[in-house]
Parts: sequence; C-alpha cells; structure tokens
Amino acid sequence: MPLGAFKAALMGTAGVSTADVVLLSDQDASNSASLSFTSDITSTYGEYIFKFYNINPATDNTHFTFQCNATDSTSYNETMTTTCFLAYHTEGGSSTLGYSGDRDQAQGTAYENIGNALGNGGDESMVGELHLFNPSSTTYVKHFYTKTMCNNSSDYATNQFNAGYINTTTAIDDIQFKMSSGNFDGTIKMWGVK
Repeated sequence: MPLGAFKAALMGTAGVSTADVVLLSDQDASNSASLSFTSDITSTYGEYIFKFYNINPATDNTHFTFQCNATDSTSYNETMTTTCFLAYHTEGGSSTLGYSGDRDQAQGTAYENIGNALGNGGDESMVGELHLFNPSSTTYVKHFYTKTMCNNSSDYATNQFNAGYINTTTAIDDIQFKMSSGNFDGTIKMWGVK
C-alpha cells in the first residue's frame, strides 16, 4: 500500500514519489519470544524502515534488540560495528546526554541493544524506528540507524540513538527483533523505500 506525499515526508522520506514508500509487513507480538521478517527484504527497495509501536516486555528491566541473517544463514549472528548515545530525564528531574559505550559493539555478533532497560509496566512501553540501507547489496556493508523512546524500568524517559554497519558484503534477507530476556507485546511494521 503506497503512502501519500505527506505521510512519506513524515516518515523521513521527503522527495520520493508517493508510490515509492510501501508498507510490506505488519506483525503483532502477543507474549512473543521474537518477531522475524524473513521475506520481502529484496533488491526492490534501497531502504527498509521498521517502526515499533508500544513494545512492552513481560520481564522488567530488559533490552529490545535486533540481529540479521545474510542470505542462506539461519543463526542471526552477523558481525556488527555499532555506536550508541542517549539522553534521559528522570521523574525526579535529573538528566544527561552522552555516549553509551556499554551498548555498542566492535565487530560483535550479539543482538544489538536498541531499547535499554525497558520496564514491563503499562506506562513503560517503547516506540521508535530502525532504518536499514541497501540490504541486498553484494558490494558494500549494510548501514543502519535507530531512534527509540521509552519510559524505562527506573522511571526515566530515555531517547536512544544507535547506528552502525553489518560487516558483510553478502545480501541481508532476514531480520529478527526480541528482548534480551523474556517475551514481549507490540507491533512492528516494515516499509520499503525505493
């Protein structure tokens, strides 16, 4: 289903034609261990946008993560180099902005933490997005960035930014989202951008 020009601009894809931003998949988690997108990531689109709506873990103080598969792989352990910074503000009034070295990877194969220390209360869900660029390229590594916002388990409003690259020149055709511990509820939508 193509987007109109106004919605395309809201998604950060201003300048593309209205038929070039297409909803490809819409998945709901209901006490799910993970959500995987294992089709529709093809050379048709140069960018894929994953939007997160009301991600809420069953386990308190756990992290929302993702990892990818190169073509013909099934282990979700691609090598990544990533970086992270975040801003937070507590209900008590303290705040900070800074680099978060414990949330990045240097040629690591772990799931990337893109939503830190999520609370499992009804007022502690997470929203955000992940942009993945040229996953079908067989020439270049695959760049990505994320922006998420949550009320975490310590009652902080946390705005987290991750970026990096998946260090493979093999095409990426699967992506999986899960908590570092336990199941979760929420919705993830995948959009293709030509």
